[in-house]
This record gives sequence, structure tokens and C-alpha cells, in this order.
Amino acid sequence: MSFHGTNSNLQPVRLFLGMMLVGLTSWGAQAQHSLAREWNDVLLDAIRSDLARPTVHARNLHHWSMACYDAWAAYDTIAEPFLVNVHVPAIEDPATRRWAQEEAMNYASYRILWHRFLNSPGGTTTLMTLYQQFALSGGVNSFQSTDYVNDGPAALGNYIAQQVLAYGASDGSNEANGYANQHYQPVNPDLFIESVAGNPMLAQPNRWQSISLSTFVGQSGIPENETPPFLSPEWGNVTPFGLPDSTKSLHFSNDGWPYPVWIDQGAPPLVDLNDAEGFDDPYTWGHSMVLRWSEHLDPTDGVMLDISPASVGNVDPALFELEFTEYDQFYDWQNGGDAGQGWDVNPATGLPYEPQIVPRGDYARVLAEFWADGPDSETPPGHWFTILNTVMDHPAFEPRWMGEGEEWDLFDYEVCAYFTLGGAMHDAAIAAWSHKGWYDYIRPVSALRWMQGRGQCTDPELPNYDLTGLPLIDGFCEMVAPGDADFPSPADVNKLKVRAWKGPEYINNPDTDEAGVDWILAELWWPYQRPSFVTPPFAGYVSGHSTFSRAAAEVMTAITGDPYFPGGLGEFTAPANEFLVFEDGPSQDVVLQWATYRDASDQCSLSRIWGGIHPPCDDLPGRRIGLQVAEHALNMALAHIEAHAPCAADFNGDGSRGVDDLLILLASYNGTPQLGPEDMDGNGLVSVEDILTFLTYYDTVCN
Repeated sequence: MSFHGTNSNLQPVRLFLGMMLVGLTSWGAQAQHSLAREWNDVLLDAIRSDLARPTVHARNLHHWSMACYDAWAAYDTIAEPFLVNVHVPAIEDPATRRWAQEEAMNYASYRILWHRFLNSPGGTTTLMTLYQQFALSGGVNSFQSTDYVNDGPAALGNYIAQQVLAYGASDGSNEANGYANQHYQPVNPDLFIESVAGNPMLAQPNRWQSISLSTFVGQSGIPENETPPFLSPEWGNVTPFGLPDSTKSLHFSNDGWPYPVWIDQGAPPLVDLNDAEGFDDPYTWGHSMVLRWSEHLDPTDGVMLDISPASVGNVDPALFELEFTEYDQFYDWQNGGDAGQGWDVNPATGLPYEPQIVPRGDYARVLAEFWADGPDSETPPGHWFTILNTVMDHPAFEPRWMGEGEEWDLFDYEVCAYFTLGGAMHDAAIAAWSHKGWYDYIRPVSALRWMQGRGQCTDPELPNYDLTGLPLIDGFCEMVAPGDADFPSPADVNKLKVRAWKGPEYINNPDTDEAGVDWILAELWWPYQRPSFVTPPFAGYVSGHSTFSRAAAEVMTAITGDPYFPGGLGEFTAPANEFLVFEDGPSQDVVLQWATYRDASDQCSLSRIWGGIHPPCDDLPGRRIGLQVAEHALNMALAHIEAHAPCAADFNGDGSRGVDDLLILLASYNGTPQLGPEDMDGNGLVSVEDILTFLTYYDTVCN
């Protein structure tokens, strides 16, 4: 990342990605979308109108994409279904086969999403949209049959939905009780941030603390009547998609409640009240970096950055393995940013990336808000589905699975891409929240307000010296002296003051006002967030954004066969004085740019530090988890997508349907309920109907 000392009037190229998702200006007219894409758009809109629950919506995306995949795979001669192991007789005519796949997908999507969003705060609109999509795609609500052998693809869709919902009822999410926590209890009292300076009631500075507000507006912009509880601290108990048991560490609370932790990164840096190390302590260094980066949110400080891929991105993933004590090799504590080296040329054009020089304060604020997934957002897992859709809309995109072989029909590609990404997002939620629930780590707003109350950790000769306090740095963090023009009250003498974003108290109208950066009492520090939100209602370690984003970036790299965005560049334009929601701004157009999916992921991770939501110790472990989540999700998805489908009624696998297969079927007759291949009508029991179905295949060979 390059720094420049003078302003620039460079006009960025106005291109779009992410939440606006109009695409590159040269892309032309919107392509005709498949049914899979249409249902994905409907689901993302439903998430935007629901409570901001990343875990729940990662699961919704997974279950929906799994159902679509199974509806598709039932009629495919290669792919193996994932959950609902149904293969119907091969349909030779491609158009008829496509109709059957879409018919089953339409019914499965409608039934599942209706169930999942029935009680959504935006339910009235969402349910109407679901029904419109279903009816326009040929669905008839009164058709309830699950007898797919006799009643065709629509019945198969109903059956798949039935099985997916049954699976969800026993997957450990506690869906039947609204995903309520069954055991977890916070150890710290709430912080009443609107009425209390500092954090005097914090009991355990290593543990999470809820923020109590008079009016809490969730991340999705929906008001809630009370302070929300910790979201999904027991999510480690949810059944994963691709994570093997070998990646699970089983922990137990004092009373025996299980807390599985997936891809366990160990404990975050903890503060020891009896053996702190001052500024060199990873707890102090990391949290004070969040405070330092809060000073960067000032577009008038004269610091300019080149935010193009020429300077930003291309981070060596080997650096993700650094220990907490080595983080100064990765992050620029003082100036912001990471160890990215940038890219010499755009591989698609062979030309260098054009510089994009903007005020650091604009860049940091745009980055924080773009990735914040605030009001009208599809939450982090849905955000990456949106990015995937934009990539697949690009005219240069070629639907070659894993970047190899002949081009696929876009419908086939989308189904498999959604299936893979959905599984990865689901497992990212399980892995990240398993850490959040077990390690229960503090958020920066709680930690920093507590640290300032401990004092300063720099000079033992000065008042309020404590090694668990904040570091004194001239021009950034100082002690209030008698006669301080900004803090004239004698009661403020020897308190710590910091240069930071001043907070929402200084914003009357976010459309016209900026809080700005100036000296404030450290006891009143706020993250760069809305006054009705402050920080997410769950523990910090590890960062969900880092985990989701890295997993998604790796999946997209794999399934496209290319680490780069189409054309070697993905972009999003934040228009001047229009884009920011927390306050007015940015002061000029800012174009976020990414050469690769991994670059976008890395910027997402940094955004949470500039936004005051995570210290660096939450970030790199999340990226490490995301890498492994993606690997396992890809292995699981590919094992099904690239499998050779079993032959219906060939129970012994010899390629034909004969006496031996009949004997296997009869051995299961009227046996225990099952969903195995012998249960050919999917009613949970091997009966006369299954024998009659088998006889239609008898004495034939498999294709």
C-alpha cells in the first residue's frame, strides 16, 4: 500500500460490484437467468428482510443449495445426490430432463424457504415473493404429493423439501425453538454504553460482554425490543457439510455441556492482571491497534493511498501462520494495511493496473461499510453468493467446471457452484462460531474502555500506571493535563485522551454530518458503527468475516479455475457523499478494487479492524480456518458432483437388474424404515409398491 502526501483529483472509473452488482459498465444487458439463479435471488432478498443471523442464513443457503443440487442430481447420469439419495430413470431428451430438474427444484425451493421465512420480520413481503416465484415457474401450491415414482418431478421436489426439513430438525441447530441458546450464559454484566463512561463493571476482561442500548437496531436494520443474546454460541454442535470428525476438538463446560470446536486455533491472547507486559503484550498491542486505526477515518488528514491492485493485495498466505507475538510483520500498526505486495500487471490485459489514489479516511470508511453487511444486507455468507452471481454474469466468464474441459450449460454450473459455496459457508459458520462460543472472547469496545480505566502502560513515573492500560504516544494517546483546552474539567485530569473517530454523538443527520476525527476521552470511544448497533451480539474470536471470506475466495478460485476476477479486475464504486450510511461521505468517489477473490477476502478482513469490530488476533486465525473449510467443502462437493451415479434398482452394483437384486429387495421387505436404494418410492418403507417399481427395471442393464 502506497502513501502519498498530497491530494489527488483522479476520477475513478465508475464500475460496480458487490451490493450494487450492476457489473462492469461494458458488460451489456443483463443475461437471462436460470431458475436456480432466480431462486437464489429470491433467497438473498429474503435474508435481507430477516434478522441478521449469519449462522442461520449460512445454514439456509446450504440447505437450499443442497436441495437444488439433489433435484438436479436425481436426473443426472454422473452426479451423486448429497442428502436425498434418489435417482429416477434416465431422461434422454435434454429439454425434458431440464424441465424435470427445474420442476423438482421449484417445488423444493418453495417448500423449504416458505418454512424457513414464515416468521421472518419481513415475512409478509417475503412469502408473497416466494409464492410469486413459485407460481410463475409453474408451481401449484395444492399439489402436495411426495410420491415421485408415480407423480413425477413436482412430487420429487416436495419429497426433497420434506427430507431437508426433517434433516434440519435434527442437525443440532435447535431450529424448533427458534435457534435459542440452550446452555450458554455470559459471565460479564452488560455495558450500558449510552449512560456509562468507560467500562467499570467488566468482571472478566478476556470474555465477551453484551452491549445494552435503549434502542437496538440489528445489523439488518430491524429494531429489536431488547438487547439480543449471544448469537449461536453452541453452533459447533450443528452437523457440518464437509468437515471431517478429525477436525473437531471436543471441549466441555464445567457442568458437562459439549462445545465442539472445529479446526481449533487455540485460545486468543489473554490479558493476565498479575503478569501483563504492557504495549508488547499481544492483547494490548492488538486492541490498541484498533484504536490507532480509528484515527485513520479522517479524509482531511492529507494521507493518500493507492488502493489499486498495483499496491493492494497479493498477500502471502504463509504469513497467516504468524504467532500473535509476530503480528507486527503482517499489520502496519501505525499507518494501517497489511503485508500485501500488489500486482505488477493485469493478467487479462497484460498492462499494469492504473493507480487509484484516494484519501485514506475515505478508503477506510468505505471499506468498513461495504463489508459491514449492515441494513439490507444478505449477511457475509450471502454477500459472497452475490459476488459469485456477479462473476457468473460477466461476459468474459466461461462456465468451465474447475476451469477445465468444455463449457457447461450455465444452469448446471450454477447449481453445482451454489452447492459448493453453500456447503463452505455453512461449515465456515460452524467453525467460526464454535470458537466464538467456547473461547467467548471480548470485543474491542469493551476491552478498550476497560483498558483506559486501568490507566497507561508506558511510564511508571506518571500517574495511573498499569501494564494492562493503553500506551502513551505523543499526538495519539496522551494524558489530560491541567488546563487542557479540550478537556478543561478538573475531573478529567490524568484521564487518557486519544485521537479517534469521535462517534455518533457528533452526528445529528448522517446524510449531511461527519463525526470526524479529533481528541476524545478514551472512556467514550465508539467503533465506527451506528449508535443503535455498536458491535455484533456475539464474541469476537474468531472473525466470521475473515472465515467466510477466505473460504468463499478459495471456493471461487477452485470452481472457476482462476484466482482472478473476470478481466483481472473486480470493482465497486462508492459515490461521493452518497455511499456512507454511518455518516456523510466519502469526500470523493472511491473505487474498491480487487485483482483476485483472495484480495477481496483480505480487504474484507482489514475492514473489520478499521471498523472497530475486531482486533488482529480475531483475523488471521479466521483466515486459516477459512482455508481448511474450503478444502474440505470442495472435497465433499466434488466427490458428489464428479461421482458416477448409481444405477436405479441395481442393488448389488453388477450393472444389471436381475434375480440377485430382487432377493436383496425382498430381504428388506416390510423392514425398518429407511431411505436406502431399496425404498424406491421414498416413503420410508420397503413395500409392494417398491417391488412393482423394481419389476419395471427387471432384466435390464444399466446405461
